[in-house]
Amino acid sequence: MAKKKQLWGGRFAGSTADSVVAFTASVDVDRRLYRHDIAGSIAHARMLGRQGIIPAGEARKIVAGLRAVRKEIESGAFPFSVADEDIHMNIERRLTEKIGSVGEKLHTARSRNDQVNLDTRLYLREALDGILGDLQALQEALAGAARRNEHVLMPGYTHLQRAQPVLFAHHLLAYVEMFERDKSRYHHCREQTNVMPLGSGALAGTTFPIDRAYVAKLLGFPRVTQNSIDAVSDRDFVLEFLSASAILFVHLSRMADELILWSSEEFGFIELPDAYCTGSSMMPQKKNPDVAELIRGKTGRVYGHLNALLAIMKGLPLAYNRDLQEDKEPLFDTADTVAACLAMARELFNGLKVRGERMAAAAEQGFMNATDLADYLVGRGLSFRAAHDVVGRVVRHCIDQGCKLDDLPLEELQGYCPDIGPDVYKVLTLRAGVERRRAPGGTAPVNVRRQLKKLGV
Repeated sequence: MAKKKQLWGGRFAGSTADSVVAFTASVDVDRRLYRHDIAGSIAHARMLGRQGIIPAGEARKIVAGLRAVRKEIESGAFPFSVADEDIHMNIERRLTEKIGSVGEKLHTARSRNDQVNLDTRLYLREALDGILGDLQALQEALAGAARRNEHVLMPGYTHLQRAQPVLFAHHLLAYVEMFERDKSRYHHCREQTNVMPLGSGALAGTTFPIDRAYVAKLLGFPRVTQNSIDAVSDRDFVLEFLSASAILFVHLSRMADELILWSSEEFGFIELPDAYCTGSSMMPQKKNPDVAELIRGKTGRVYGHLNALLAIMKGLPLAYNRDLQEDKEPLFDTADTVAACLAMARELFNGLKVRGERMAAAAEQGFMNATDLADYLVGRGLSFRAAHDVVGRVVRHCIDQGCKLDDLPLEELQGYCPDIGPDVYKVLTLRAGVERRRAPGGTAPVNVRRQLKKLGV
């Protein structure tokens, strides 16, 4: 039996310990980078041949071999091996098996340090494009639900206490605004990701006459990195992605929590589609909002991935360190989690049943027209502070009497302020209160229609 050798050859007298091979191997994680690794290697090989660094015929042979390796991976026939550590060495080993020693020339003028950075950027750029599309689709689902329920009134809350009436559509469009900011953050992340690091070598660049701009053009990068030390050690773009995703999950979690609350018997504002809920193993009457709960729950793992990479990066000396191998699992799992949760949220809203009558009934409770009465008094010449005090006393009286503001006779209202006239009852209807909030950004139907039109629904 041939003696097992050290993976990196002549410098070492002995072989690598089996435990070290198992401990350092990352191929089970980074194998999903195979398409991006092969795309980068094809561009690199074409550049090597074009620059005369290797013969053009050998470059063509390498490119053909890499394409054959890609087909083998996609067919499921590729022999992955932890002995080759990572996806880069697995592909290079198989390439050499297929085309001979010419395959060993592929690694000319590059290091795994700039190679893995390139692969990660190619992967994340693609993932971001998918996520941006998913976010757009969720916004469209929210806007569609808003359009279908454009005239539904609901209680608006502060401190989870009924505050003022709003349109349900206006509430949904609040999340559209949040997701628009999330898209902006992801767009910025894509811009930071879309920089080509190959050619930085291990940390100092290369002595070969490479053409980095040509490789960047082949791979669709608009610019190349400017400092080789920074390029191989930079994971800011991954951190920015994880940070943007953590903020996204602030919004997804808040939205999921409202779906959970609204679908409860205590609220009864909505009914979630049966296909996205589950029952109880003991209680046959239960309809549990598991999908929304899992979206809320997965927020913790996304936050954890951001904290993990921040801890990994903290205090790392320049340039590359093996610690950076640990960036893949947080990145991959976050991208998968974001995509899955956006898809589930979109499907929830596409199947959402809104109980408008229940919302309207809830809006009639809690003196949510009190601010409208105060505004009415301001229109009669009172300062807002004085009006606030008057209305507070009227509300206190209504609580004692067990009635609503608009139940009080005009004479009784005038006992608190003689300036109140019979037109006050038009002001006190919830629909009128919503209609009058026409300042830009307010809940008035005219504003909601304008926003929906802007969104194309």
